[in-house]
Amino acid sequence: MPYYKDLREHIAALEKAGKLRRIKFPINKDTELQPLMRWQFRGLTEEQRQTFMFENIQDVKGRKYDIPVVLGCLAVSRDVYAIGMQCKPEEIPEKWTRGQRTPIDPVLVSSGSCQEEVHMGPNLLEHGGLGEFPIPISTPGFDIAPYTTASHWCTKDPETGIRNMGNYRGQIKAPDRIGIFEAGAFSPPLQHIGLHWKKARERGKPLEAAVAIGVVPVLSYTAVAKIPYGVDEFAVSGGIAGEPIQIVKCKSVDLEVPATSELVIEGLINTEYFEYEAPFGEYSGYMGAKAVTAYMDVTAITGAGAKVQGRRFV
Repeated sequence: MPYYKDLREHIAALEKAGKLRRIKFPINKDTELQPLMRWQFRGLTEEQRQTFMFENIQDVKGRKYDIPVVLGCLAVSRDVYAIGMQCKPEEIPEKWTRGQRTPIDPVLVSSGSCQEEVHMGPNLLEHGGLGEFPIPISTPGFDIAPYTTASHWCTKDPETGIRNMGNYRGQIKAPDRIGIFEAGAFSPPLQHIGLHWKKARERGKPLEAAVAIGVVPVLSYTAVAKIPYGVDEFAVSGGIAGEPIQIVKCKSVDLEVPATSELVIEGLINTEYFEYEAPFGEYSGYMGAKAVTAYMDVTAITGAGAKVQGRRFV
C-alpha cells in the first residue's frame, strides 16, 4: 500500500478508524482550543483519546478564520501513531529500524501543492502575513504569544550542504517575524540547527531556513527524533515510508521542503542579534522561562490552496 501523499490522507484514515472528532461549533483559538484538547489527558484512557479537528475558529478580537486546526493527529495515542506509520502498533519499532538502516533519498520534483499559493516580495503581507493563520495560544493566560508547535525547521550545513530538519516551537512576533525556541540550539550543547547557525555566523551571514507545517506523519516523527548529524531526515522518513519523500525548491531561499506541506514559512535566521522568547506553558505543566534566542525574518509564505469542504486545511 502506498504511503500517504499528504497530511489530508492521514486525516481521512484517522476518521475512517473512528479516531477523529470534528468540532463544528465556534472555538476561540486564544482561550479554548488547546485546553479542550488537553482535557483528554485528564481522565480518559489512551484508547479513548481522539484527534480533534476544529472547523469554526475565531480569536479574542472576534476575527473568524476559514482555516481549520487539527490537534493530536500524530501521537495522541499509540494507535494514532501507528495509523501515521501505516502499520500495527507492535510493528512501530520494526519500521523505525528499517528507516534508519535503509534510508531512501528524497526526490526533487518541479512543483508541489505547498506552493499553490505564494506570498513574497511586495505581496508578502497582502493577506496579513503570519496573521492569516489561526495559530493558537497553547496556555491561555500564561503564554506571551501564539506559537507554532509542530513546526519543522529545515536548514543546510553552510559547509557541506547537508540538510537537517528539526522540530522547534515558533513564537509569532510579527506578521513577518517568527522566533525559534533555543532548546540548546544556539548554546552548547548545540542542536544540529545550532551548528548550522554557528557556521553561518562565522561567515557573517544569516542562516537560510524554511518552516514546514502540516506534513506527512513520518516526517513529523523523524523531525522530533535524534537522528545522527549528517544524516538526512528526509531520507530516514523515506525509509520508514518505503518510498522517497517528494521535495521542492523554496521560492526565496536555497532550501528544499516537503512538496505536500500545508504551509511553508521561508526566511533568514539572524546571526547577529537575539530577542526575548517565552514564557511558554510546557507539556509537563510548568512554565518555560523567558530567555534570549534567535528569530527569523520571513521572506516568503507558501501553502496549499486546494479546498476541503470549502475550507483551506492547514
